[in-house]
Amino acid sequence: MKRNIINNKDWQLPSSDIFEFKKRTSQYCLCIPVINEGKKFQKQIQQLKKHTDLVDIIIADGGSTDGSTDKNFLKSNGVRTLLVKTSSGRQGTQLRMAFAYALNQGYVGIITVDGNGKDGIDAIPAFVKALQEGYDCVAGSRFIQGGKAINTPTSRLIGIRFIGSPLLSLAAKKWWSDVTNGFMGYSRNYLLHPDVLPFRDIFVGYELLFYLDIRASQLGLKSKEIPVSRQYPKNTIPTKINGWKGNLAVLKTFIKVGTGYYNP
Repeated sequence: MKRNIINNKDWQLPSSDIFEFKKRTSQYCLCIPVINEGKKFQKQIQQLKKHTDLVDIIIADGGSTDGSTDKNFLKSNGVRTLLVKTSSGRQGTQLRMAFAYALNQGYVGIITVDGNGKDGIDAIPAFVKALQEGYDCVAGSRFIQGGKAINTPTSRLIGIRFIGSPLLSLAAKKWWSDVTNGFMGYSRNYLLHPDVLPFRDIFVGYELLFYLDIRASQLGLKSKEIPVSRQYPKNTIPTKINGWKGNLAVLKTFIKVGTGYYNP
């Protein structure tokens, strides 16, 4: 184990602990931001083992305390690296940590998926294929032909379909149907583009996900959506974004991204 702050030039990054279990074996990696997702996360990791011939798995842990990111468990299930954030920040900070590590390791394509087990991981080969074909931004969508939105809470469905996607698509000048979906793929060139600059402390929560979703098309880079599935448990309320305060915060982020607040 080595402890340091991954850094390059002017990148703004959190401090982190890095646990590498094996060497790089692919040009592509799957980065999973997670915190305290318990058995859902561990089941997802076990399912991902069949895709380790295509992608190296990198865990971006926000500081889990439930034992789900146990190093022996991760190592035995084919995970390449565990990154543990040791400073403040939420999803955007975890993604910056993971992207910096992946770029410094030489990966040419980076795929992200949430660590809550809701996403259909069988789409991973399609993400790799799109990145190999030269796409800079590959967005997973449950709302296009071939995609599946299973048990999506009504409030979440309305927020995405009738608020988030229209606002951000207008800014992108291209229709994006599922702008909150964390199942994404990015090229190395996109993340290192001088007019993107993802390694800024301004990206703490969901800002970076929404920003990267549309910035590629704003810059004329090659981007597209591919069908994915996302399944919520029946009769449950999402916990990460809930209540009027949480929804208002997301709306404000939509507006800020859409109006270019985060553009360099």
